[in-house]
Amino acid sequence: MEAIVAKPRGFCAGVERAIRVVEVALEQYGPPVYVRNEIVHNSHVVRRLRERGAVFIQELAEAPGGAVTILSAHGSPPEVFEQATERALRLIDATCPLVTKVHKEVQRFVRAGYRIILIGHSGHDEMVGTMGQAPAQTTLIETLADVETLELAPGEKGVILTQTTLSQDDTRAIVEALQRRFPRLELPPKEDICYATQNRQNAVKEIAPRIDLLLVVGSRNSSNSIRLTEVARARGVAAHLIDGPDDVDPTWLAAAQRVGVTSGASAPEDVVQAVLTLLRLHGVSAVQDVDAPDEGVVFRMPPIVQLSVPGERSEPRT
Repeated sequence: MEAIVAKPRGFCAGVERAIRVVEVALEQYGPPVYVRNEIVHNSHVVRRLRERGAVFIQELAEAPGGAVTILSAHGSPPEVFEQATERALRLIDATCPLVTKVHKEVQRFVRAGYRIILIGHSGHDEMVGTMGQAPAQTTLIETLADVETLELAPGEKGVILTQTTLSQDDTRAIVEALQRRFPRLELPPKEDICYATQNRQNAVKEIAPRIDLLLVVGSRNSSNSIRLTEVARARGVAAHLIDGPDDVDPTWLAAAQRVGVTSGASAPEDVVQAVLTLLRLHGVSAVQDVDAPDEGVVFRMPPIVQLSVPGERSEPRT
């Protein structure tokens, strides 16, 4: 049995940045540092940061007034920033810059009188933040069936925006259906789907003809990881989402000759290597790493503490 390991895989620039934000905040201010929602959607990352002193909360009311508090990579609605100001929290915004780009698109188009047609998954942390930018002017589209029930007033201007972690294949079908019904709908100047999401999907497409099983390392709430399994299945390849080696069912491997391995944009590389170690124990005699260039994307760190209270300043630990 052979394993073929896709590239690129694993941490994207936005995830690297968000994790580093928590690490630096813990180094400079000491625990506890509060994080609203999971900083990224991966159980291993969250557990490791929790062990270092990060406290993960659902609502800002759970953080003591004045506490160092970090907003997750998925973005937050405006009312969260207002709550931070009310509670005098020392706020650090770790929102991925590509998500921030979509937020700014919503704001810009709404100011220009547009209706926002947002393609994404209801309840996902990113969608909560994006829809919160202009809820009254935003309509969520999840499926082709939603396209059929969408109503737009004659002459109403509209623009199609998307969740960053979707599959371009699935999104394309919905965009085409929207534009057939409403030819006046516009698209943003640049694609909303994250470069890393698309690159990881393309890597799966590349290895799909060479494998008969794909293991995607990623947590159950990771949208981009789920999309990787869907890309493989659409090409006739059995695919399973696993959080780590303990999730591998040996019966999956019984008839496999070539096992593909990849990971979502928030999955640590050491977990991928642990999966490969397990596969060797189950008969994998050769591991082939796909040769591909590094993505070479780095996002600038945000101000490590941006006070919500005007005129005040906080100093890090020395």
